[in-house]
Amino acid sequence: MELVESILTNNPCWKAGKKIQVKGLMLHSVGCPQQSAQVFVKKWNNPSSSRACVHAFIDGSTGTVYQTLPWEHRGWHAGGAANNTHIGVEMCEPSCIRYTGGAGFVCSDREAALRVVKCTYDAAVELFAMLCGRYGLDPQEEGVIISHKEGYDRKIASGHADPDHLWSGLSTGYTMDGFRGSVSALMGAGYKNPSETPKEDGAVCPGDKIRLLPEAVYYSGKQIPDWVLSDIWIVKSLEGNRAVIDYNESGSHAICSPVNVKYLRKI
Repeated sequence: MELVESILTNNPCWKAGKKIQVKGLMLHSVGCPQQSAQVFVKKWNNPSSSRACVHAFIDGSTGTVYQTLPWEHRGWHAGGAANNTHIGVEMCEPSCIRYTGGAGFVCSDREAALRVVKCTYDAAVELFAMLCGRYGLDPQEEGVIISHKEGYDRKIASGHADPDHLWSGLSTGYTMDGFRGSVSALMGAGYKNPSETPKEDGAVCPGDKIRLLPEAVYYSGKQIPDWVLSDIWIVKSLEGNRAVIDYNESGSHAICSPVNVKYLRKI
């Protein structure tokens, strides 16, 4: 998964500056035949885009994730109370569909559409697994990972049908239960919330904030840049003495790189 920082600093939502405690993740699709995430990034990064703002768009051609708000920034994506608790992520939709009214659409090239949907689905699984690990969320816990439609059914989001309507309309076989299962499988069998897992004093565990020691090198032996050494990072995963560090504390950068645990100092 490629992650590109594209914060919408000209959007009124960004300027509102409100924060949330992340309790869940909401999956959307854009509701129009546009598979380029950059189109949305450019369109929404202006003061007149005052109705909506999400945390990320997933490109339909490449699967690239464009992060448009810091993860803990309060977005305007749900149209309801879920804005106060959930990160919102939009998947772009195939250019070969045409909406006929509401959530109904027709498709001129199903094979091309399926490629786009698979591309965004796979990238969303990776992104949601990363975010669940970062925030200590169990993807199978009730209400943690939901679609916009499920948010509406729970009365915490506005009346949308995405992305369920796209998946079912193209007969993809994808479902939100399956999506949650895919995220859980990627994170590993027997997943537990890190906050519920006993830790040895001083031991580094997934989800911990760490600094790298001055003499640290990547697991491959490659030199680590000074800007990485000077920041605080989140541990994504740990296997033996191999730790993968993920986002920095502010959520503005991701390196997803392995480092020997001996070079990590827990904050």
